[in-house]
Amino acid sequence: MDKQRRKFLKIAGASVIAGIGAPAIIKLSGTSAHASGGRVVPAAGHAPAVAHGAHGEEAPKGVRLGMVIDMRKFADKPELLDGAISACIDAHNIPQYPDKKNEIKWLWKAPFESVFTDQSAYHSSKRITETDFAVLCNHCDDPPCVRACPTQATFKSPTTGIVAMDFHRCIGCRFCMAACPYGARSFNWQDPRPYIKKYNKNFPSRMKGVVEKCNFCAERLALGQEPACVESCKGTGAITFGDLNDAKSEVRAILDKEFTIQRKPTLGTKPSVFYIV
Repeated sequence: MDKQRRKFLKIAGASVIAGIGAPAIIKLSGTSAHASGGRVVPAAGHAPAVAHGAHGEEAPKGVRLGMVIDMRKFADKPELLDGAISACIDAHNIPQYPDKKNEIKWLWKAPFESVFTDQSAYHSSKRITETDFAVLCNHCDDPPCVRACPTQATFKSPTTGIVAMDFHRCIGCRFCMAACPYGARSFNWQDPRPYIKKYNKNFPSRMKGVVEKCNFCAERLALGQEPACVESCKGTGAITFGDLNDAKSEVRAILDKEFTIQRKPTLGTKPSVFYIV
């Protein structure tokens, strides 16, 4: 376990995950961002960013990674979402427990009314009622899970906005699970290793009693790669990933053009995941 952890931290350099350590280049849709020493300075000429879905208030400066999910694309081609989920599972050694109640979820499917509980599903279109929605951690700008964690096992990167986890700090108290209003965290009630179907040696496996969730593929970003789900849908427009604070990024161009919704925006967590429905 210690050997795996050292290898993981070496790959990620902790520069993307914790905002410290050796410099790393994050390749985003649009312009690239350089993460170095915990502070990121936006390129000259970038307009001040405004947080979408945050009642017009000014967004924090620096890089804030986010995602736009175009559910129209997934409705037309449901196999795209299946491929994105499979790519996520393979990249992160997510166990496939036979018992559904023990399911570990990073990226998963759910119906509209379960995902957007504060939106009316009354007389919705067939595209809404018959489509499985992609669900993952929202990487909130104000994450309640981080405040709830007593060991800092879950934390927000100051250089990317990613809400990450140090599996080795997790004591299994599940306070973060109780604090998360999106149900985006899972708990390993048993040893997950026997249930990993395709082991990726470049990402650490977990142990019994540890919480886990989507990390926006921070370890891939540290290597200049896109998140696994984004890569699996490349060229389709189903998932767009980039810097929400970069006015010239592709993800911002889509947000400026399309009407999007977020999960429970009235809670004030400022989710970094947007949906086109």
